[in-house]
Amino acid sequence: MTGKRSALFVSACVFPFLIQEGRASAATASHYSRVQPPASVSAVRHGSSARLQSTEGASIRPGSVIEDIEVSGNTRIETNTVLSYMVVRAGDPFAQDDLDRSLKTLYATGLFKDVSLRREGNVLKVRLVENPIVNRIVFEGNHAAKDEDLRKVISLRPRAVFSAENTADDRQKILEVYAQKARYAAVVTPQIVKLAHNRVDVVFQVVEGPQTLIRKIAFVGNKAYGENRLAGVVSSKETAWFRFFSSADEYNPERLKYDAELLRRFYLNNGYVDFQIKNATGELSPDRKSFNVTFTMEEGTRYRLGKVDIRSSLRHVPAKSLRKYIELFAHQWYDGKAVQDNATDMEELLQSQGHPFAMVRPEIARNPEKGVVNLLFDVSEGPRRYIERIDVNGNTVTQDDVIRRQLPFAESDPYTPSYKKYAKAALQDLGFFKTVSIDETPGSAQDRTNVAVSVVEKPTGEFSLGGGYSTDVGVIGNVGLKQHNLLGTGVDAGLSGTMSQWQKQVDFSVTDPAFLGRNLVAGLDLFGIQNKYMTYQNYSESRYGLTLRMGYAYNRFLSQSWNYTLTRRGVGSVWDGSSIYVIDQKGHSTLSQLGTTLVYDTRDNHMNPHSGYMVSLGGDFAGIGGNERYLRGKVNAAYYIPLDDLTNSHEWTVAFRAGFGYMTDWGGGRHDIIDNFYLGGNNLRGFLDGGAGPRSVGGGAHPGEDLLGGRTMYTASAQLNFPIPFLSDMGVKGRAFVDTGSLAGLRVRRNLTNPVTDQPDYTRVSGNSISPRVSAGAGFSWKSPFGLLNIDLGVPVLRSHNDRTQLLRFGFGQQF
Repeated sequence: MTGKRSALFVSACVFPFLIQEGRASAATASHYSRVQPPASVSAVRHGSSARLQSTEGASIRPGSVIEDIEVSGNTRIETNTVLSYMVVRAGDPFAQDDLDRSLKTLYATGLFKDVSLRREGNVLKVRLVENPIVNRIVFEGNHAAKDEDLRKVISLRPRAVFSAENTADDRQKILEVYAQKARYAAVVTPQIVKLAHNRVDVVFQVVEGPQTLIRKIAFVGNKAYGENRLAGVVSSKETAWFRFFSSADEYNPERLKYDAELLRRFYLNNGYVDFQIKNATGELSPDRKSFNVTFTMEEGTRYRLGKVDIRSSLRHVPAKSLRKYIELFAHQWYDGKAVQDNATDMEELLQSQGHPFAMVRPEIARNPEKGVVNLLFDVSEGPRRYIERIDVNGNTVTQDDVIRRQLPFAESDPYTPSYKKYAKAALQDLGFFKTVSIDETPGSAQDRTNVAVSVVEKPTGEFSLGGGYSTDVGVIGNVGLKQHNLLGTGVDAGLSGTMSQWQKQVDFSVTDPAFLGRNLVAGLDLFGIQNKYMTYQNYSESRYGLTLRMGYAYNRFLSQSWNYTLTRRGVGSVWDGSSIYVIDQKGHSTLSQLGTTLVYDTRDNHMNPHSGYMVSLGGDFAGIGGNERYLRGKVNAAYYIPLDDLTNSHEWTVAFRAGFGYMTDWGGGRHDIIDNFYLGGNNLRGFLDGGAGPRSVGGGAHPGEDLLGGRTMYTASAQLNFPIPFLSDMGVKGRAFVDTGSLAGLRVRRNLTNPVTDQPDYTRVSGNSISPRVSAGAGFSWKSPFGLLNIDLGVPVLRSHNDRTQLLRFGFGQQF
């Protein structure tokens, strides 16, 4: 209306804070206020519209233009920066739409808490209130989640611009962290502490609440297997008093997905090809303290294998030549894992035989009426792919060539999927990395592939102080300094010392796994040992010397090692009651020995094997100088059978071990008993170290029994490794075993066992019999917070007269 002036004022809705005055915390010297945001921290800003008002109140004539834009209230942000965010410019008309867009654009930057636009004459006044700067971020009341873990998930950072929306998002992210820890009753309250110079501290107050555990797990639709059987399949467990060291009873939606997959695999491996999980849900109780988990399923028909056939389109590989590699047979229950394992084994075999692109794909044809699945292995040549480039990432310490030499492939080699598995396993076996990933990306052509090896380094140095007790050597104390990846070269070096009640030992060792850049392991050991065998021998022994080592691998499974040992030995502290055979050993001798060992090893893990086998053949030749002259041969084998299919657990394993050793003399050596084989202890539980085999009794007023060892020894063992109910989550594993073995063949400097001809030095020897000794027992290992504890209880079932037994054997120690 003409003559009438109207004033238009532009402003926005801003985030409302509830101001709560309080005292500063002990960590802050000055007083400040905590601003408590409401439950909803979103603000309706972008919906605000700008209204232009003049100071005189008169109507604005159409066509009026902006002569100047004045910005005020900005202290950190440059005026030119503010103008660059706006849609309107000096010289533009006062258009309502453009002003609205300018207002929304300024808010969208997240830099400002309040924005207003006002016209005074032909000048546009822009008044700003900047968002504060985050001084620091504090978490209070959190115990189940560490500060550093929470900082990783939030977006707010110190010295960044504070945003109410980001604070609300970060609150939700913190709640998600607690949800992953089964704390669904957690409450997170962000508080804003106002400081001087437009700064704020952001304090997330956390009330964690109790863990939300699984009260009940139910299965719906199961007919073939009961709830107890299926409860053993899934990884989620119902809460119980003994699960205080386990997280299996904590509700986790991601774990439910994994459990659904475990159920699918279980049924597929037992013939239920059509099995389906309809639903896997967790229902939170009204008090938010527990969950009821329900798996709804449809089992379908159980199938047996019908016809098992093979088809090959691979050049020069007829189908009939592959039939011998089929490990399945008709009429057995269909086992999805066995089918896939058979296909994988056949594929890897073909690739190792000069067909790098061979593919084996199982195909099935169901016959629900008969309950039969026909199986066909389709053998063909897959797409040809070659490695164009290998990129190594993440190795901040380990040199590139240390990683590359572990890979089973090089640039320009054919690339097969099995390479990825073996490469990852080889790098993990180094022990240098927390994580290893092998990824492939397209190369410059369709048949080219780039391989990216990404690793995350972990500390490889080790300073250790330890202690414990062993039945072998008594109270133990040790100190060591080791570096398993010296200067990133892969060289392993270490210096250690051990002192116990009956033993003192110092060792220096260095090993280069790729000597001169070749497939050659080279190493050196320097050692000094003093043993006082007063627990089961009537003399002490000292050894000082060095060992030179060398080894190489023929392929992934077959390797050979060589060693040369030069040792100065001494036998002393002989009791007056010792036998003539021990008295003859008193003094010093020099051993110069060359040895070799050939090993074929297919075990899945050398430290804790679960499947595969190992065979080793070794020999020692003493007599390259020195006082000893003998030949010694050793054969050892081990075979591990996983019981995953029977138990649906990776914790059950049957292990069979056997060994044989024989030694003979040549050239008139010293025949020292310290070089003999000894039976008992680790190789025959239930018997004292050296307690089975030839023994002699000394003379004098207090005769003692001496353990003499022997020439010929054999051992065998069967052991079942299993989890212990209710304790496996605490790191306790059990074992049951049967050991057998024997030791015979007297090997001494003078044989004085004939009561007629060897007078007056005749000394009787007992236990010199090849008859087997047998023991049975059980034991367990506990990876406790205080160290590794091993306890074995072995009961001799069959023994020779006067064999020395040891029912309980244990060891404990800790490094820190």
